[in-house]
Amino acid sequence: MKKYVPFGALLIALIIALVSPATEVTTMTEGTIDTGDTAWLLMSAALVLLMTPGLAFFYGGMVSKKNVISTMLQSFVCMGLITILWVVFGFSLAFGDDIGGIIGNPSTFFMMKGMLGNNVWPAMPTVPIALFAMFQLKFAVITPALITGAFAERIRFNSYLIFITLFMIFIYAPLAHATWHPSGLLAGIGVLDFAGGTVVHMSAGWAALASALYLKKRTDIAHAPARISYVILGTGLLWFGWFGFNAGSAGGANGLAASAFATTTTASAAAAMAWIFFDILRGKKPSAMGACIGAVVGLVAITPGAGYVTIPHSLVIGIVAAVVSNLVVLWRTRKGIDDTLDVFPCHGVGGMVGMLLTGVFATSSVNSAVTTNGLFFGETGLFSAHVIALIAVSLFAFLGSLLLLKITDMISTLRVSDDAEFVGLDRSQHDEEL
Repeated sequence: MKKYVPFGALLIALIIALVSPATEVTTMTEGTIDTGDTAWLLMSAALVLLMTPGLAFFYGGMVSKKNVISTMLQSFVCMGLITILWVVFGFSLAFGDDIGGIIGNPSTFFMMKGMLGNNVWPAMPTVPIALFAMFQLKFAVITPALITGAFAERIRFNSYLIFITLFMIFIYAPLAHATWHPSGLLAGIGVLDFAGGTVVHMSAGWAALASALYLKKRTDIAHAPARISYVILGTGLLWFGWFGFNAGSAGGANGLAASAFATTTTASAAAAMAWIFFDILRGKKPSAMGACIGAVVGLVAITPGAGYVTIPHSLVIGIVAAVVSNLVVLWRTRKGIDDTLDVFPCHGVGGMVGMLLTGVFATSSVNSAVTTNGLFFGETGLFSAHVIALIAVSLFAFLGSLLLLKITDMISTLRVSDDAEFVGLDRSQHDEEL
């Protein structure tokens, strides 16, 4: 019976699409569409989508050879599943009419209702709302994909699909609404998250830690990475796509986009070098893997503050995040937590460091949306709000993910059998080989 459920759900979506074609032209918030801003956001959305295949190579190169395809598919499949959920009701949950500051009304943009005409999202008033919805979709796609590195090599594919569906609905959408909707709870206390340090990386990082603890250790942890060249390729694609992630979040082709572009470049470069040099300080040889991980940590850490901090301060953020994440990797190893690809130390901790340092270095001289400057400039309000939000989001994402893992496990066993793990997920889950 279970084999009929996935395709049956897809048929339901097909029927809904036939009866809800969204051909009506409604007026919600009318704006003046700017072709330059629209062109830049179209390009940015494409760049952000490229990050998910980039993540697939980044993760796929790190696992054992018998799990490369399964690991890459876990990222790639998000582009399919999350897109369908987003179109049907996900965008409404994140950006629909506010319900209590924590979630949107699922009927607001149901089946992309109201996407025609000159309707715009208030925060991006010069681009069509349909483009804003598709741009935000790419963030929703990559967030559950990030989690996969924590339970790589030991999760059943069907169960994984159930978990990321629940995660998008109950963790990602509420955080996106609370942070990025004008009436959101976190937005209301002044939390700044330019491109997803809180919504994307902290949520994925805490979900990753919850997953690693819930699924416990692999039976065979020691193995050589399958293809370090894949890791390098994936890092390049991620760095390239991240310019859409951060600079695209400016909402147009403008000076703020240029500033975010620059801080993104600088933080990632600083973190890559800091990771290498810190490894040397600890007596290790400089490695391609270390450089790649450091670059990604820098990208993660600058994400919340990319459009709020100066270029010199982005150097600080990159260096501090690299050192802190490196130390947390050591802590995680000593504790024996099998977060396969260090998602929590790199994405979770990197996102938290970036969030806190945004509260330190954000300044209205970069972005007029900063109404209270950071701690570095002698004001405490923004930093205090970020500390409160960090604690609240951490508890919500971690405990919520543990609950969703338990629910998923009750519906469909999460972990593969020992025999399937020994053979490798490529063969046992997909009947394919590298």
